[in-house]
Amino acid sequence: MTRATPVGYHRCPLCGHGSPIFAIIAFRYTLRRRRRLKLHSYLLYLAAGACAGFASGLFGIGGGLILVPILLFVFTAHGVPESMAMHLAVGSSLATIVATSASSAGAHALHGGVLWGVFKPIALGLVIGALLGAQAAGLLSGLILKRIFAVFLLLVAAQLASGAQPPASYSLPDKYALVGMGLVIGSISSLVGIGGGSLMVPYLTWRGAQMRQAVGTSAATALPIALAGAIGFIITGWREPALPSAATGFVYWPAVGGIVVTSILFAPLGAKLAHRLPGNVLKRIFAVFLLAVGMQLFFG
Repeated sequence: MTRATPVGYHRCPLCGHGSPIFAIIAFRYTLRRRRRLKLHSYLLYLAAGACAGFASGLFGIGGGLILVPILLFVFTAHGVPESMAMHLAVGSSLATIVATSASSAGAHALHGGVLWGVFKPIALGLVIGALLGAQAAGLLSGLILKRIFAVFLLLVAAQLASGAQPPASYSLPDKYALVGMGLVIGSISSLVGIGGGSLMVPYLTWRGAQMRQAVGTSAATALPIALAGAIGFIITGWREPALPSAATGFVYWPAVGGIVVTSILFAPLGAKLAHRLPGNVLKRIFAVFLLAVGMQLFFG
């Protein structure tokens, strides 16, 4: 009959006897493995921030479509329960977009690329929608919504790639329509952890805005979406007992800090490139981006 190994002992892999020496070796190995995992995580946060910041400046998006899959992978590798890993990834993504979008919007504003007359009314709807979306995220599965959203992105990508233009009589909507559209875009964006650029840019270009102004205005509108959405996810996850110690609700601050450092540096580079590229080239690049994101959301 095999003896039970006392608590704190590990069995030798050769003789099978329990020994405190092997417990120390196992502890040191586990500690080193955790340190390597943390280092790899921080490097991923920095790399993800650089990609998200550049994409935010170039396309007027908040970068959440890049950040959420990376954060989900890292959190799962750290043992965060699957039931809340996605919520933590979305909430942390929205918190980083606050800084990313502020940096990107400032760069676009310097080039005169923000339609402030559109921003003011639509921001009201975005804030309300983002708060509602964050609350709904704790109750609903986003699978059907993601697939509907993916189909929408694919249709918009086809429209942008084909170069089809709205009728010349189309003009920007009135303030009440902007508030209503902000409510829709804010709700969807908060649910999936994005800044809303994938929806805002196609909507503004469809309503007759120039591509550069659509990108700049979208970068500015990502700020109220991200701020309201992050607050909503903090409130939703406030009493979750299994969250990491450095998290406030569904926002994990070490990830936010690492991503923000590089995203702020790279967002102005993307914005500078956006104002140098011809409008048709920028539209086609954005169409390829939407196509890739739509396929990932639909089949992922």
